[in-house]
Amino acid sequence: MAYPARDTGLDIRERHDGPCVVVEISGELDMSAVPRLRAELDHAIGVSRPPRLVLDLTRTRFCDSMGLGLLVGTYNRVRELDGRLALAVAPGAISRLLVITNLDQHFEIFPNTEDAVALLQRA
Repeated sequence: MAYPARDTGLDIRERHDGPCVVVEISGELDMSAVPRLRAELDHAIGVSRPPRLVLDLTRTRFCDSMGLGLLVGTYNRVRELDGRLALAVAPGAISRLLVITNLDQHFEIFPNTEDAVALLQRA
Protein backbone atom coordinates (compact mmCIF):
# COMPACT_ATOMS: atom_id res chain seq x y z
CA MET A 1 0.00 0.00 0.00
CA ALA A 2 1.36 3.38 -0.96
CA TYR A 3 1.21 6.20 1.51
CA PRO A 4 0.49 9.72 0.32
CA ALA A 5 3.41 12.10 0.30
CA ARG A 6 3.22 14.66 3.03
CA ASP A 7 4.58 18.15 3.22
CA THR A 8 8.04 17.88 4.75
CA GLY A 9 7.68 21.15 6.59
CA LEU A 10 11.24 21.87 5.50
CA ASP A 11 12.52 25.03 3.85
CA ILE A 12 16.02 24.96 2.37
CA ARG A 13 17.90 28.01 1.17
CA GLU A 14 21.44 28.18 -0.17
CA ARG A 15 23.61 31.26 -0.25
CA HIS A 16 27.27 32.01 -0.78
CA ASP A 17 29.42 33.96 1.65
CA GLY A 18 32.90 34.28 0.19
CA PRO A 19 34.30 30.77 -0.28
CA CYS A 20 31.61 29.27 1.96
CA VAL A 21 28.27 27.82 0.99
CA VAL A 22 25.64 28.34 3.69
CA VAL A 23 22.63 26.02 3.62
CA GLU A 24 19.80 27.28 5.82
CA ILE A 25 17.52 24.47 6.98
CA SER A 26 14.21 25.52 8.55
CA GLY A 27 11.49 23.22 9.85
CA GLU A 28 11.56 19.47 10.42
CA LEU A 29 14.43 17.29 9.22
CA ASP A 30 12.79 13.89 9.12
CA MET A 31 12.81 10.87 6.85
CA SER A 32 10.47 12.48 4.35
CA ALA A 33 12.73 15.54 4.03
CA VAL A 34 16.06 13.71 3.77
CA PRO A 35 16.02 12.97 0.00
CA ARG A 36 15.36 16.61 -0.86
CA LEU A 37 17.99 17.90 1.55
CA ARG A 38 20.51 15.30 0.31
CA ALA A 39 20.10 16.62 -3.24
CA GLU A 40 20.63 20.20 -2.03
CA LEU A 41 23.72 19.20 -0.04
CA ASP A 42 25.14 17.29 -3.03
CA HIS A 43 24.91 20.52 -5.00
CA ALA A 44 26.42 22.62 -2.19
CA ILE A 45 29.37 20.25 -1.77
CA GLY A 46 30.10 20.48 -5.49
CA VAL A 47 30.27 24.28 -5.62
CA SER A 48 33.94 24.60 -4.66
CA ARG A 49 36.96 22.46 -3.87
CA PRO A 50 37.69 21.88 -1.14
CA PRO A 51 34.15 22.40 0.10
CA ARG A 52 33.51 24.88 2.89
CA LEU A 53 30.00 24.20 4.04
CA VAL A 54 27.95 25.76 6.83
CA LEU A 55 24.65 24.15 7.76
CA ASP A 56 22.43 26.64 9.52
CA LEU A 57 20.21 24.59 11.82
CA THR A 58 19.17 27.51 14.02
CA ARG A 59 15.59 27.25 12.68
CA THR A 60 15.42 23.46 12.53
CA ARG A 61 12.77 22.32 15.02
CA PHE A 62 13.17 18.56 14.76
CA CYS A 63 15.67 16.00 13.49
CA ASP A 64 15.12 12.23 13.45
CA SER A 65 17.67 9.44 13.01
CA MET A 66 17.53 9.71 9.20
CA GLY A 67 18.32 13.40 9.47
CA LEU A 68 21.22 12.68 11.82
CA GLY A 69 22.47 10.05 9.40
CA LEU A 70 22.41 12.61 6.61
CA LEU A 71 24.39 15.09 8.73
CA VAL A 72 27.03 12.46 9.54
CA GLY A 73 27.19 11.30 5.92
CA THR A 74 27.62 14.88 4.73
CA TYR A 75 30.37 15.44 7.30
CA ASN A 76 32.20 12.33 6.05
CA ARG A 77 31.88 13.33 2.39
CA VAL A 78 33.17 16.84 3.05
CA ARG A 79 36.13 15.46 5.02
CA GLU A 80 36.96 13.00 2.22
CA LEU A 81 37.27 16.02 -0.08
CA ASP A 82 39.60 17.76 2.43
CA GLY A 83 36.86 20.29 3.16
CA ARG A 84 35.30 21.64 6.32
CA LEU A 85 31.77 21.51 7.61
CA ALA A 86 30.43 23.68 10.42
CA LEU A 87 27.00 23.71 12.04
CA ALA A 88 25.16 26.76 13.34
CA VAL A 89 22.89 25.50 16.11
CA ALA A 90 20.70 27.45 18.51
CA PRO A 91 20.07 26.21 22.05
CA GLY A 92 17.18 23.75 22.04
CA ALA A 93 16.19 20.38 20.68
CA ILE A 94 18.88 20.08 17.98
CA SER A 95 21.74 21.08 20.27
CA ARG A 96 20.51 18.60 22.90
CA LEU A 97 20.28 15.88 20.26
CA LEU A 98 23.89 16.50 19.19
CA VAL A 99 25.04 16.29 22.83
CA ILE A 100 23.03 13.12 23.59
CA THR A 101 24.44 11.38 20.52
CA ASN A 102 27.97 12.67 21.25
CA LEU A 103 28.06 14.25 17.79
CA ASP A 104 28.92 17.58 19.39
CA GLN A 105 32.42 16.10 19.81
CA HIS A 106 32.79 15.62 16.04
CA PHE A 107 31.11 18.60 14.41
CA GLU A 108 32.38 22.17 14.61
CA ILE A 109 29.36 23.86 16.21
CA PHE A 110 28.68 27.59 16.48
CA PRO A 111 25.77 29.61 17.88
CA ASN A 112 25.25 31.44 14.55
CA THR A 113 26.23 31.35 10.90
CA GLU A 114 28.43 34.42 11.12
CA ASP A 115 30.84 32.73 13.54
CA ALA A 116 30.85 29.53 11.48
CA VAL A 117 31.53 31.38 8.24
CA ALA A 118 34.27 33.47 9.87
CA LEU A 119 36.11 30.32 10.95
CA LEU A 120 35.80 28.60 7.56
CA GLN A 121 36.90 31.73 5.68
CA ARG A 122 40.16 31.66 7.64
CA ALA A 123 40.68 27.96 6.85
